[in-house]
Amino acid sequence: MTDIDKPAPRGRFLFVELAEGVRRGHFGTLLYGAFTAVGLLAFVSIGTPYVLNVYLDIPASEQGRISGDLAAWTEVVLLLVFGPAGILADRIGRRQVYAFGFVVMALAYALYPFAGSVAALTGYRVIYAIGVGLVTAMLQTTLADYPANSSRGRATALIGVLNGLGVAVLSVGLGGLMRTFVRRGFDPEMAGYLTHFVIAGLCLASAVIVGRGLRPGTVVGREERLPIGALVRSGFAAARNPRIALAYACAFIARGDMVVVGTFVNLWGTSAAMADGLDPAEASAQARLLFLVTTLSGLFWLPVAGMILDRLNRVTGTIVCMSLAAVGFLFTDLVDDPLARDNLGYFVLLGIGQISAFAASATLIGQEAPRESRGAVVGLFNMSGAVGILFCTAVGGRLFDAIGPHAVFEMVGTITLAVVALGLWVRWRAPG
Repeated sequence: MTDIDKPAPRGRFLFVELAEGVRRGHFGTLLYGAFTAVGLLAFVSIGTPYVLNVYLDIPASEQGRISGDLAAWTEVVLLLVFGPAGILADRIGRRQVYAFGFVVMALAYALYPFAGSVAALTGYRVIYAIGVGLVTAMLQTTLADYPANSSRGRATALIGVLNGLGVAVLSVGLGGLMRTFVRRGFDPEMAGYLTHFVIAGLCLASAVIVGRGLRPGTVVGREERLPIGALVRSGFAAARNPRIALAYACAFIARGDMVVVGTFVNLWGTSAAMADGLDPAEASAQARLLFLVTTLSGLFWLPVAGMILDRLNRVTGTIVCMSLAAVGFLFTDLVDDPLARDNLGYFVLLGIGQISAFAASATLIGQEAPRESRGAVVGLFNMSGAVGILFCTAVGGRLFDAIGPHAVFEMVGTITLAVVALGLWVRWRAPG
């Protein structure tokens, strides 16, 4: 074979081999988007308890239900957004959709602390959800586009690390701005306004960066693009592949994992701290520390999850990761006081399980989604995740108020065990 006949070498970004046509700058922008997108969208789990306590003065006994309902409304909107977002990405390109999503998130955060009622807060949460739907759909789709198949597990792990760092640095770090502003003499209301304005500004800056830095155009040429009708059908038709069906099931619970951890770990910690007599700002800070332990545990585990997924059959790796998720959620039943240091180990295990579920689902769908309809298939994958979040948060919020925090985590762990059983069946019938 002559040098001319040899295939052109693929590019690399650190330890990740890139897909054909993807430059290091494109992948670097994807990493930036992963850092900012999840960190900025996760801030709502910190901002919401603050708004409920400071601006709306909602009793603690009602906050679990309201928080669950707000998250449920978010998922209703996401269900409506994910499909069109994926189809639009297949038709006009990823970066335009990604950038517009950040702009919509900026608008929502600027409005959020001005809510004068729960109804108004719900309306602003709907705007937020539109932006989140566009941003997260494009993050997942570009993650499927950019790495070569041999590097999907490692690429997913790297994206997950950036997600975790984004949550730790942006949502948790910027959440401390409210306490900082209060300590500098601002009243709690003004501290909330200023913090939300900072978050909105970061969303606008991110819109510019992803809009200029991601790969232009679509993955396939104009002549290869499927008609819109075919794109709409492709997500459901793809589920005839048992591994894609398993990926959809994993998304149902993996996305639920992430939001349950983000919503109810914060709410559990905040409620426990306020029950101990702390004011809302200090209680929010205590809850952030608990959330940080959970997030960083997953962050340090991700490289191991990536290696598992790249070295094992992907279905086998998915079974291993989902089993860890089930264990992490079910073991929270042993926690009596979430703020006690003796119980931090359970939140470490929770973080490991939650991030393992994310890595498994993202890697499996990235491998299996067809190139020509990847945005649409990933859109349905995300819709499955939205249904999971809708179920987990709507039911979980009521379980939180009626029974207690443990019930939420037990419910998620039990559903995860059912997904593990499905994975075992797929490994037997269609391992790939």
